[in-house]
Amino acid sequence: MDSEFTMNDLIRVFDDANEGYQYVGVLIQMEGFPMPELIINENANFDKKLEYYKKTYDENCNHKFAKGIKIIDACCGDYLESLEIMFEY
Repeated sequence: MDSEFTMNDLIRVFDDANEGYQYVGVLIQMEGFPMPELIINENANFDKKLEYYKKTYDENCNHKFAKGIKIIDACCGDYLESLEIMFEY
């Protein structure tokens, strides 16, 4: 990753996903864990999940209420395998 992932980046991913994609994958980095966590959001939940992320994470995607938790990347796709490829898992 060349630059810091921001809330505006996350919003863009969800906007793109709303154009017809099935999934949004969100990578969460947690202090003390060697690998990030991949959270899969399905199309039916896009609006509610974005609302949740906006309330819970700041402009730099740091968790507002739990230090050491941060969204580091997100992407959308139609297949779970495509998310794995995009995140190079």
